[in-house]
Amino acid sequence: MNTNSNTYTVIYSTVLVVVVAAVLAFAAMALKPMQDENVKKETITQVLTAAAQSDADVTISEDTNVMEMYVEKITDAFYVDGNGNRKGQMNMGKEDLNKIQVATTADLKNQNDIIKKIEAGQADLLSSLELPVYVLDINGKEITVIPCYGAGLWGPIWGYLAVTEDGKTIAGAVFDHKSETPGLGAKITEDFFQGQFPGKKFGEGEERFAVVKGGAKGAENGVDAISGATITSQALGKTINTWSKYYEPYLSKAAAAKQAAAEMAAAQEAAEEAEAEETENVEE
Repeated sequence: MNTNSNTYTVIYSTVLVVVVAAVLAFAAMALKPMQDENVKKETITQVLTAAAQSDADVTISEDTNVMEMYVEKITDAFYVDGNGNRKGQMNMGKEDLNKIQVATTADLKNQNDIIKKIEAGQADLLSSLELPVYVLDINGKEITVIPCYGAGLWGPIWGYLAVTEDGKTIAGAVFDHKSETPGLGAKITEDFFQGQFPGKKFGEGEERFAVVKGGAKGAENGVDAISGATITSQALGKTINTWSKYYEPYLSKAAAAKQAAAEMAAAQEAAEEAEAEETENVEE
């Protein structure tokens, strides 16, 4: 074949493209398990970091085996719909670390797409939501971690909020992003910003939480925005506000169940003490 002909050039280019494409496809398939494992580990780290903020004695460092720590701390992991009903269980890896299941950012994006449709008026989709919930035992305290996901200035932003047993008080927060502006919107990942969240509460009504300049004038359901990053700050506030609204039915039910159990336990204890005292008086 004439190597200087157009036919040769076309055939050579086609073969080269096919070979390169095949090599890239093979590499992608070979690396996918490792990539999936890294995504899982990153998600677990963020869940643990948010929950750990509820207790100063619990720390996470570069040396921490987050997979083992997760299995030690997690007590329940499941999904709920927009009505607060459980829909499915995640494998917590109690018997095999390799089988831990978590919701990735891709999963959160899918749920966010459904939420946007609900916000647009398709309320019938409430039952189709599958919102992830992680319940952890942090030194005897039950901490529930819920994620949030939305659009920032240049790309997606997401985070994990640790909530106490009352279903309203935030115990910790971790946020991340794909492409926010360095030195501005990207500061949502920094401690000075995330450190404002512990102790804050979800409000009621349409504005449950806000990220605004002045911290919503000191309101308990707002934090101060990042200077120079108004759009990212407002986007994060909207994301938290929206997702917390769809978690509210579950959080309220869980808090009410905890309160009822605590009252029943207190009543049982009081009855046992009264019975013991009565028995003691009879013996005397």
